[in-house]
Order: sequence, then structure tokens, then C-alpha cells
Amino acid sequence: MQAHGQMTTPGADATTVVVGVDGAGRSRRLRDLAAALDRPVRWVTLPSSDADLDLVLTDARAAGAVVIVDDAHHGQPSSWRALAAAARAGQAMLIARRPVVRAVELADLDQVVAAAGTVDQLGPLDAAGVAAVVTGAGVTEPDEDTIEEIRTASGGMAAVAASLATATSRGSVATATSRGLVPAALRARVQRRLAGLPADSAAVTQVLALLLDVPDSVVARAAGVTVATVADTSNVLQERGMIAPGSASLIPAVAAAIRTDLPVVVRRQLHDRVATALLDSGTDPLLAAVQLRRARVRTPTAAVAYAGAADHLRFRDPDAAVSWYDAAVEAGAQPAAVDLGRAEAATQLGTPVDLTDVSGEPARLAIVVAAIAAQQGRWDRAAEALADADGPGAALAAVAWAATGHPERAGDAARRARTEPSGGTPEALARLAEAAAGLAEPEAMLPLLIESAEAAQRTPPDVVLPDSPHALGALVAGLTGDVSTAERLLLAGLAAGVGGPVTARRHQLLLAFTRMRAGRYDTAAAELAPGPDPTAWDHPTARDQLLAAALAAGMARRSGDVARMREAWNGVETQLARRAVDLFAIEVLEELVVTAARLRRMVRARPVMDVLDDLVARAGDPPTWVVAVGWIRVQVAVALEDAATAATLAGELATAATLAGPRQRAQGAAALAWADVLAGKVDVDRVCSVAGDLATNQLPWDASRLVGQAAIRTTDATAARRLLEHARGLSAVEVGGGEQRGRVGVLSEREIAVGRMVLEGRTQREIGSQLYLSPKTVEHHVARMRTKLDASSRAEFLAALREHPGVVD
Repeated sequence: MQAHGQMTTPGADATTVVVGVDGAGRSRRLRDLAAALDRPVRWVTLPSSDADLDLVLTDARAAGAVVIVDDAHHGQPSSWRALAAAARAGQAMLIARRPVVRAVELADLDQVVAAAGTVDQLGPLDAAGVAAVVTGAGVTEPDEDTIEEIRTASGGMAAVAASLATATSRGSVATATSRGLVPAALRARVQRRLAGLPADSAAVTQVLALLLDVPDSVVARAAGVTVATVADTSNVLQERGMIAPGSASLIPAVAAAIRTDLPVVVRRQLHDRVATALLDSGTDPLLAAVQLRRARVRTPTAAVAYAGAADHLRFRDPDAAVSWYDAAVEAGAQPAAVDLGRAEAATQLGTPVDLTDVSGEPARLAIVVAAIAAQQGRWDRAAEALADADGPGAALAAVAWAATGHPERAGDAARRARTEPSGGTPEALARLAEAAAGLAEPEAMLPLLIESAEAAQRTPPDVVLPDSPHALGALVAGLTGDVSTAERLLLAGLAAGVGGPVTARRHQLLLAFTRMRAGRYDTAAAELAPGPDPTAWDHPTARDQLLAAALAAGMARRSGDVARMREAWNGVETQLARRAVDLFAIEVLEELVVTAARLRRMVRARPVMDVLDDLVARAGDPPTWVVAVGWIRVQVAVALEDAATAATLAGELATAATLAGPRQRAQGAAALAWADVLAGKVDVDRVCSVAGDLATNQLPWDASRLVGQAAIRTTDATAARRLLEHARGLSAVEVGGGEQRGRVGVLSEREIAVGRMVLEGRTQREIGSQLYLSPKTVEHHVARMRTKLDASSRAEFLAALREHPGVVD
């Protein structure tokens, strides 16, 4: 060991053996150790003749000198035996060698010399070590970035770092090596080491110089050698300082030096052989493509790899897939060969797609055509595109036929999908088709749509979806008043990313729409706030433009903002003129049609209602759908204050509602109550009861509006006050800020107050008395709170209240 700059002689605490690969700084370390000795030294250079070595050893004994042997591994057995004998006789000695000892005689010498002191195992230099080397090479005060660049490029190997230090005067080391500006000294060093390699090892080294992270089997195939040759070559390269200890890759600067000396044609051939080997080995196509793209490979084989990666990703990460298709074309793929895959990816992104010259598998192309048509709100065209499809296409055709009021055709398509061989139709789409075939009964459709959504989350189908089972399930759930299920489906769809970015935008809009319809305006608005990627909304589909306009109109109508209602209507009036109408969009269209009535602009809206009437009639007048359309017409009559029409429509609606579910029956009773209110007949108890049923079935705005209009039209001041109080309770706007905004289960301030008293065990009458609310209003508050908190029983409701912020102090 060195003490105060001096080392008297190698001993038990002094370094006697320096071990390191070539370039690790063995010679430098020996020179430093020699300089620290206070005794003379004699250097031995191997290989050496026995006579010359004997002369040096004799001289060292006479002078009391320390013998220093650099590159001991270059010696011959006789030299190693002579040095070992001298060491055993007491000759002080320092030796340096490579890590691997392949001869018994060298092992014996190493053991004898190491026994007199310690072994210094040299590894890659840290930042401080590199700084010392760079400073020693004449670079004054190198900055930290330069040191780190040199450390990375050199792999921490001292000799390489010293060579790279000369590149700092020309700017970034990383930039210089990437451009082939490798220092001449380093190129010469690498060339000397390559010159001594066998042809097979040289071929392996050239492949390794591409710095592709591929298995040894791929390297072997690309180099035309065995895997054993790759392993042997790697060991040799590490000994020669071309691979840093602990690494499996060539030192970056060394690899750059090798690549610099390769003609461009040879480098392309190497890349192409690697690409072929990767594809032939069955490697993940994405892994193969990533390695080749990282090396900027543009060869026919690489084009195949890039197209394979794009095909692999088009339904999982369509944005990345489009980029890979671009890379394939740049590498020489024919555009026609990738156009269909690119169209599938682009359709899921919601970006404009021109299918004019796109060709390929007819079944795939038909599904893309149908998906684009559905995004434009044209389910009729989607149905036409898929009319003769089988397998997945038939399952999607069932949805298109259902949307356009053709339950029999939907059933036929669902049967075609079921008769496909095992695996022909993914489970998610099979359940979706079954649901579509049950169009007449939305309550029965919903469980199948839930199953379809869950299956799509487990195994996303490899097709472009015209609409997701989550979105369709939410629309059907909303129609039946099951807001909790609608929210769960949409949140699950967002989390799983089913259908790609275009569907994610649709899920988010539908979530806001669902919450608005349920009277949760704060959380609805929060869903519309710009997300982390505002550009995601740059290209809304026509269908989503309609949905966004309905949401804006609904929010404006509920706040009484006529200017915003007019703005929402103006933005969508032209679209409605296209009459792109389907059954699943009934509640979306309701918001727009009633807005048109409020603005006295029914000219565009009446044809839409006529189309809806035709769709429902074509479907066989299923009660739920009849009520949904009838409810819109009643609301229009109310907006126009047309009492006679309202009375006629209400009677028809109430009759149909008796054959449907609870929500429809609540709408039927409310329609009759509306007709009476418009005629000036106000029964306070009846109005409050009917409104309560509407609120319980997730139509709180309609409920509050009915009660409010009744309050205005009654001549009894006491009744008016009672009705207005009830209306305020029903229309209480949800308040939630900060972290709570936008979350499912956020209670308003009024609801928190009610929740506290529920936990205290108070009755609805007692709660109403303290909060100046009628017992019926309290009942509706509690019903809405249970929905928000997703509580199916009183026990769950109480537990959720105890955990909700603000309810329990």
C-alpha cells in the first residue's frame, strides 16, 4: 500500500498483483506503484528469452530491486517458472495480468506473488477516476457533463477514456462518436485488437458493434457462427478491453470505432442479417422492430419487422402503430401493403381516414368502413357495410341493425356470429351480438352488455369497434334509470382503454352526460375539463360532436342560460339536418330536441323526431322505446305550452308505460301530471309524488321542473310555497371542489347535512322539520345519496356515510 507517497517494498499490505482487462489501466497502476517505491525497480517485458530474463533477475538481486512484470499473461511457461522460483527465493515482485489465467505455470506465479501482498482488481472507473484520466490527458478542469459523457462512452475503461479526452476539444463526446468522429488513437487501438481475432470472432464483433440488445442466438445466426463462438468471442473481447467488466455489450466508443471502419454497404448487410435472424428466431415482433429502429435500419427486412410491430400494436396502441407503419414505408414497404392496418389504427384514434384506395382483406375493410360510419352517426351505413359479414363482422352487424330498428336482422346476424367455429367470434363480441338481438327489452340487454364489457376488458377483441360495449351499456342503463351501472361501465372502459383513444373520448363525454342527467352537475362539468393531453379532443367524431352539443345544451337548459342553449343548438343544427339518428342516442337527442323547442326552432328537430318514430315502429314498437320517444314529444309540448297536444301524447305514453319498467312508468305518470298542470289543474300531493318517482328513477331535473311549473300555475299561495320548496330540494346543484370534484360518490352540502342526521337515527319527518323540507323531499335526497354512494342496502349506505368526508366530524 502507498503511505505518504512512498512504499518501501511490496509486503503483506502492499499491492503485488494487478488484475484487469486490457485498457483497464494495468500499466498505469504499475507505474504508480513503482513511483511509490523507495527502492530501485527492474522491468520485465514478456515474452522474453530465458537468458534475458535470467540476466534481469540476477541484476535485481544484486541491486536489491523490485521486479515489475507487465502483461504477465504474454509469457511462456519457462518464463513463468523462472519468475515463480525467484519469488519463492525472496525476490520482491509486482505483476500485472488479465483476469483469466489459462496456464498452470502462470497460476503458480500468481499464487506465489499474491501471497506476499494483495491483489488489486481493476474495474471500470467511476466519475472521479475518469476525471483524473481526462485531466492527465491535458484537459483543464473538465465539466461534469464532459466527464459523464466520457465515462459512458468509454465504459469506464481508462485507456479508452484517455483516447476520448482528445475529442472534448471538438465538442460533445457522444455527438462525436455517434457521427463516427472517433479519435485516431482509439481507432488504431481497436484495429490492432481486431487484427488478431479469427474470422468467426471478427464477424461476431461486427454484429456486436451494432449495439443491438438481442439474444446470443440471434447474434450467432447473423454472424453465421455457433452460439458457443459468440460466448468465446465475448470472453476474448472482454479480456482485450473491448467489453467492460460486468457488461455484455461492446464499449460504446469501441463499437463506434468498429462501425466507422465498416463500409456503408457492409453495415446495411449486417443490419439486414440481424433483422432476418430476429424474425426467423420467433422473437416478439415489437422487440425486433425496436432494436432495428433504434439503429435507424432501413432495409426490406427491417420494413417487414416494422410492419409486423405495427400490426401487433394496432389494436393496443394505435398511435404507436401509425408511427411503425410510417417507419415501414420509409424502410421500403409498399404503402398498399400497410394502408389497411394504418386505417384500422387511425380509426381508433378518431383521425380522418380516406379509404378510397385502401384494399386488403374484405372482412377487415368492411369493419373499418362500418366503424367510420358509426362514428359519423350513420349506423345505417354501418349495417350495410357488414350485411354479409361473418364472425366478428356479423356480431358488429347485429349492433348496427339494432341501432337502426331491425331486431330480426340483428337476430340473424347474432346467429351467424354464434355459428362461427370456436374462436371465430371473440367472447366480448358474441355477448354484444346477443344483447343487440334483444333490442325489444333493454332491461334484458343490460346484463349481456355488462358481460360483453367485462370480456372486452379481459381480452380486447382485435377489431375496430363501431362503439364499445361500455358505451352501449351505459346508454341502455341510462334508458332504464340505472345510473350506477352506467357510471361503472364507463369508468371501467376508461381504465381499460377499450376501443382506443376515440372511444376513451366517447366514454368521458358519456360519463359527463350520465351525471348531468342524474343531476350531478359539478362532476359532469369536471369530466369536461381539459385533461393532460388537450390535443386528444382535436378531431371529435360527428357522433361525439352531437353528444357534446347535447351535453352543453342540457347544462345550459338546467341553468336557464338561453345564450348557451342557443350556442349549443347553432353548433349542431347542421348535423341534425343529416338525420343521423339511431335508437341508442334517444336520450342524447332528447336534450337537443327539447332545446330546439325552448328556442322555438323545431323546423330541424321535427324531421329527427319523425325518423325516431320510424325506427321505433320498424322495431315493432317495443314499450321502452315507445315511451322514450313519447317522453320527448311530451317535453316538446310542455316547452311550447301546447296543453292539448300534451294531453293527447301523455295518454298514449301512459298506456305504453304500463308495459315497460319502473322508469317508464314514472315517465308515464309524470306525462299525465304535466298535461294537467298545463291545463291549470294542480294536485299538490300528486305532483310531489310523481316528481319523487322521477327523481328516484334518475330524472331529477325533469322532476324539479314539473314541480316548479306546478307552483307557478297554482292559485293557492300555500300550495305554491310547498311546491317551490320541493322543487328546490329536487334541483339542488351538487357542490364539490378540489380533490373531490369529478369523483363518483361526492355528496352536496345539503346531502351531507341529511347524511349526518341519518347517522343520528332521525326519521325523514324529523330531518325535514329541521331542514325545512317535506318528508318526500328528504326521501328523494336519501335515494339519490344511495345511488351516488353505490349502496345497495341500508347497512352499506350507513357504512358509506361514515367514510364520506364531512359527514362524520
